[in-house]
Amino acid sequence: MQHQRREHVELETPRHRISGYVTLAQNGFRSRISDMLNASEREFISLTDATISPLDGEGSPVERPFVAVSRAHIVFVTPLGDVDELAA
Repeated sequence: MQHQRREHVELETPRHRISGYVTLAQNGFRSRISDMLNASEREFISLTDATISPLDGEGSPVERPFVAVSRAHIVFVTPLGDVDELAA
């Protein structure tokens, strides 16, 4: 049984701010956000329970159960502090 955890993060692209949850390993290899961002075999970062807000202030935030964001378009990512454990 592999244990995973969800971490609440906020990321920014040139046009949007997106908050949601990423799934990481509980401990060790691939347990940090930086591990996920530096994984060269991944082109997209998956977020669940996402809220997407335009940076230009035009339009309202949109909620989506799932969104995949291209790593190439991510300007920064920061943890928001909420972590909950999952059993896979």
